[in-house]
Amino acid sequence: MDGLTLQARLPFAEGQSFGATGPYELLLGRARYAVDPRAPGNAPITDLALAPRDADGLIRFEGDVQILRPVDLARGNRRLFFDWGNRGNKRCLQYFNDAPGSNLPLAEEHAGNGYLMRRGYSIVWGAWQGDLLPGNGWVILDAPVAMRDGAPVTGTVRAEFIGQEGVNTFPLGVYTSTYSHPAVDGPATLTRRRYPWAPREAVPAGEWQFGRHEAGMGLEVFGRDSIVAPSRRHLHMPAGFRPGWIYELVYTAEAPRVLGLGHAAVRDLVSWLRHDATAANPLRGAVDKAYGWGRSQTGRTIRDFLHAGFNADAAGRRVFDGLLPHVAGAGRLFIGRFANLTVPAGQQYEDHDNAADAFPFSYAETTDHLTGATDAILKRPATDPLVMHSQSATEYWQRRGSLVHTTTQGEDLPQPEGVRIYHWCSSQHAANPRLTKPATGPFLNTENVVWTSMLFRALLEAMDAWATDGTPPPPSAMPRRADGTAATMAEWRGRFPAIPGVAVPRGPSDFPLYDFGLEAGVQTILPPRVADAAGYAVLVPAVDADGNDLGGVRAPMVAAPLATYTAWNLRARGNAAGALHEYTGSTIPFAETEAERDATGDPRPSVQARYGDAAGYVAAITAAAEALVAQRLMLAEDLPRGARAAARWHAPRHDVGLG
Repeated sequence: MDGLTLQARLPFAEGQSFGATGPYELLLGRARYAVDPRAPGNAPITDLALAPRDADGLIRFEGDVQILRPVDLARGNRRLFFDWGNRGNKRCLQYFNDAPGSNLPLAEEHAGNGYLMRRGYSIVWGAWQGDLLPGNGWVILDAPVAMRDGAPVTGTVRAEFIGQEGVNTFPLGVYTSTYSHPAVDGPATLTRRRYPWAPREAVPAGEWQFGRHEAGMGLEVFGRDSIVAPSRRHLHMPAGFRPGWIYELVYTAEAPRVLGLGHAAVRDLVSWLRHDATAANPLRGAVDKAYGWGRSQTGRTIRDFLHAGFNADAAGRRVFDGLLPHVAGAGRLFIGRFANLTVPAGQQYEDHDNAADAFPFSYAETTDHLTGATDAILKRPATDPLVMHSQSATEYWQRRGSLVHTTTQGEDLPQPEGVRIYHWCSSQHAANPRLTKPATGPFLNTENVVWTSMLFRALLEAMDAWATDGTPPPPSAMPRRADGTAATMAEWRGRFPAIPGVAVPRGPSDFPLYDFGLEAGVQTILPPRVADAAGYAVLVPAVDADGNDLGGVRAPMVAAPLATYTAWNLRARGNAAGALHEYTGSTIPFAETEAERDATGDPRPSVQARYGDAAGYVAAITAAAEALVAQRLMLAEDLPRGARAAARWHAPRHDVGLG
């Protein structure tokens, strides 16, 4: 790293003091990076040899850095907490502090419950995603373009779109936030299909074009002009896209960015903040330990960062002491040529063919029975960090999460001593800690309402104790074949209760078989091969008589349930009915009274039979929370929060009419 320029120093939370730590401030700056393409630690970066170099043979680029630190660093805990930032967004204050989301966290409300501040962490957001466009306060990395013979590299790109009502133009990057690889002359085809497994049908060339719809002021007093402007960065269909249909564009593009430099940026920034002794370092001399956290996209990024060896800095030192990837499933990040880092990991319906999952899936060494390859995500004992991998139940259904802790044939796989895996039973991928009224949408059931943020805080406490003085964290809690808590689909179907009117999935997401080791890191399999029936084994959590998950950590709302909480929700009629919907789970309420249960034929005991009244429910939630505290899976400070939230049947999360 070549230095950091601070651009602003802003008071946080209106100067609020956080216990012994005191007040905080937010620093805004830009980091300057200088990466040596000849260094062995940079070898995994795709197209590094094609990035422009300066006179010294170095690759130079810049990125945003923001640091939320104690005003008096001496009052902090000497711990750096790096939030990878999901698609440029700051997430840790939402999930650890139960705060409202913000990309410029300055107001008092952005401190939430103050957890990270009261503990004294210095929080760092450093840009890593090199294909984001500026906007919405995102942290941006200015990754260079791969060049060959003085011209941008060209090649084949695949992009997938799901049609929406009234939409006739999409950016080629799919999302408005994301860099679109511009089209150039060459082959281009557009297909559509109703389901991922349905045959592709060609869209006639006359029905689409590279262009964008524009409307504006007309020359007449009454009326507006509307044109289609040529655009190398947009896909246009004059008649519109069929709502809910999957469109796949394969075209010839240019100017891929060298996105793997994002890994180097994180490595070099955190190492510099830990070790640089100059006055330019805003955390100079105040970091003894560094922890990193990311969720979903950035959980996969962490796993890819580790697999590629970026937890060793240029001097061979460990960068992060502990990493906490959350809801990553079995995936990593395809970060090769023409990658789109914003696109979500492959699911049963959405983005099914996104190359997010490839062997190795586990932190432990194992052999891929399909290819004979042997590998592991952790394979460098001198610099590997401690890892706490947590995942919701959604990852077992949509993200092949069982492969994190099984062999490729579905057998239990012991993990390294420095790894813990925690399945958060019956919770969904996002699990908004500030959820009010649960969402409904193009799916059959109300979304999953399970509250799990208390688990984040407990795991970070356990990680710090583990990294600091070797205190072992709680043992892994995950579905296992050995005790029957990891199930095949047939086994799951045999146990899930027959709830009146509730449809169940056809199965978890099947498995496209990818190869990340392609020449020059280019995904050339379009579409990817799909493993056959004898391919990778994908298991799901077994369930109890209520249909709630076994084999993991049960948040208080699951241990004392008011419903069956599932990690899956099915698309409704007219929206690819029957397929799993994104990362959405379900809340399927119990009958409120025994009379209602008898009338509906529900096999699950009613709320009335379980708890009697609201006080009985609060008592059950409190007992469940106390059990988690005893296991070090919840902090004592969260006990009164949980009891207050449960006082009215967890309203407005739940609509239970009992008095």
